[in-house]
Amino acid sequence: MAAVDDLQFEEFGDAATALVANPDATTISIEDPNETPKHQPGPPRGSGREEDDELLGNDDSDKTEVFDRIKGSLLPIPGKNFVRLYIRSNPDLYGPFWICATLVFAIAISGNLSNFLIHLGEKTYHYVPEFRKVSIAATIIYAYAWLVPLALWGFLVWRNSKVMNIVSYSFLEIVCVYGYSLFIYIPTAILWIIPQKAVRWILVMIALAISGSVLAMTFWPAVREDNRRIALATIVTIVLLHMLLSVGCLAYFFDAPEMDHLPPATATPNQTVAAAKSS
Repeated sequence: MAAVDDLQFEEFGDAATALVANPDATTISIEDPNETPKHQPGPPRGSGREEDDELLGNDDSDKTEVFDRIKGSLLPIPGKNFVRLYIRSNPDLYGPFWICATLVFAIAISGNLSNFLIHLGEKTYHYVPEFRKVSIAATIIYAYAWLVPLALWGFLVWRNSKVMNIVSYSFLEIVCVYGYSLFIYIPTAILWIIPQKAVRWILVMIALAISGSVLAMTFWPAVREDNRRIALATIVTIVLLHMLLSVGCLAYFFDAPEMDHLPPATATPNQTVAAAKSS
């Protein structure tokens, strides 16, 4: 046994000597095999232009990462951290920006089509495209995708100054999580065209369960070392804000009553006689 220990010590000494002699030598680190990032970080970029391309996704490999992150947001794995698996090696703004833009047009166009199909065949209804829904949807979606992550990031930084948490996220990583979690609402918004309230509410519950679980499983490790009540209140607030977004979009863009198609009120004979007498 002592001979084995001496042999291992000699091998370690030889490796250390080789590393000193060649500082550029490759080293191997052992990590948790159960949570290996899907994409390892590449070599450092050489110019600001290349860094901007990486951030905005102007590369085929970056687009592959975007598709992997979309699949990860649709199929959350219990016990796995979305940031560590997909985001941390290379956070981007390309995916979140275009997901939000696509969702804006999906909600606005589907809301107009839903209103048209509901009142199709009514003689008193005249379809008028509501282009204002595009601007309203854009304001809601982009405000949620940027302001909520900003507030959450500020809160986590403040709590980390009070209680040291093992897991911490940057603002860009939080924006990525929120952006990709909204992808499930694109097909959901298209299916909201179906003029059945029960079907719409089932769809919104499914989308909320998937996207909400991504957010809850991602941010729970960042607050679980904190006070139990504060940690639970943080996760509940995150899920409630997400629920408010989905339910609010469904109620405003698809279930809002339209008054312009109602037939004009007709006067009854008694009302006509009374009006004639009063005149």
